[in-house]
Amino acid sequence: MSRIELASEVWDDFDRILDHLAQYKVENPGARIREIIEAINVLEHSPMLGRPVNNDKRELVIGHRSHGFVALYRYIVEVDTVFVLAVRSQREAGYVEAGRKEGKP
Repeated sequence: MSRIELASEVWDDFDRILDHLAQYKVENPGARIREIIEAINVLEHSPMLGRPVNNDKRELVIGHRSHGFVALYRYIVEVDTVFVLAVRSQREAGYVEAGRKEGKP
């Protein structure tokens, strides 16, 4: 079973997602975060599940439409660890990194 580590920026992503959900008065925003975490936990057993993207990274698509999110991660075989780098809404243009938007992961 692979280990999963969340980058510190992922907690900022969760805060940003919760703020957005609160702004639009979405019911039970905590449940949305739990769904994201449960989906990420699937990577313990299937670390190659996500679609490949640039620089040996992968994206795990979680949910769809307004409930849809994407987790950017890198799986390092040698240490059998999934490093989750960022989480964003599927509707966002890119990942938030170091306080700025990027068009590409």
